[in-house]
Amino acid sequence: MRLLKTATLLLFLLSLASGVQASWPEKPVHLIVPYPPGGNVDFAARIVAEGLEAEFGQPFVVENRPGAGGMIAANHVVNSDNDGYTLFVAPNGPVLFSPLLFRQENYFWRDDFTPIGPISFVPLVLQVHPELGLTSAEELFERAKAQPGELTMASPGAGTQNHLISEMLQRELETEWLTVHYKGNAPATTDLLGGRVDFNFDQYTVAKQYITSGKLHALAVSSPERLPSLPDVPTLEELGYSEAVTETFTGLFGPAGMPEEIVGKLNAALETILSDPEVATRFDNAGADARSMDVDEFKAFLDEQYDRWASLIRSADIQL
Repeated sequence: MRLLKTATLLLFLLSLASGVQASWPEKPVHLIVPYPPGGNVDFAARIVAEGLEAEFGQPFVVENRPGAGGMIAANHVVNSDNDGYTLFVAPNGPVLFSPLLFRQENYFWRDDFTPIGPISFVPLVLQVHPELGLTSAEELFERAKAQPGELTMASPGAGTQNHLISEMLQRELETEWLTVHYKGNAPATTDLLGGRVDFNFDQYTVAKQYITSGKLHALAVSSPERLPSLPDVPTLEELGYSEAVTETFTGLFGPAGMPEEIVGKLNAALETILSDPEVATRFDNAGADARSMDVDEFKAFLDEQYDRWASLIRSADIQL
């Protein structure tokens, strides 16, 4: 009789938990962004928030929590309840690399996050302020070799893909420049436009408007092929830097241990949102590629990215 009562109680609790998950979301969901408003990741988060609100009928509120290479936001998510009401919209750096770079192993992505799915992929553009007087990447690299430590590069944050590609190229070129870290793309771009720094590697979503207007000059792109909208700008691979072929992804994550049912709902919703031609056009117009994956594909992609860039961080002893 006691065993029967115990089994009945367990079945009741399981059905109750299942009912809670089935009714998710019953209140606003918070999307935590590790950078200030106005950048590449914030742009993606706000588009997805609109779509998720339409899919689920609840507010999806974007919260910007910049600082510490994205770790302030990441730690907030890691320490949140895994009930699906606090999610992380983040790129490569804060999820995969910041703990390595800061030597603060507060979290490890495989143990402390639940990957849900990618949102967008964006190539990086090597761009300079016109007053620098450089018209090609080769000229920039030659000046960096001739004047080590004198050029200044604006980074949107430690551990970002922007920062890592910069570190990789410095080692390839056997020179160095001064890296200035900002809290996001927007303040880094502001200082580049003002001529307070010389160049940067920026997401095309952010760089596109300034390149088009002539306020900044594009010297190279990190995509595998030239961008249709920048046909005269070579890829870094064309210039002999095959390891510099990379894209910044923005993905959706939750704390570890999120219920599979909620993860499945969110992944399916992302696929629906990102396959909408209107949404795809919004990303494309901004210089991004809206691209979904199922959960297992996304985990395999994260494994590849971590193994590739973490080995650079360790072998080059990059730390902050």
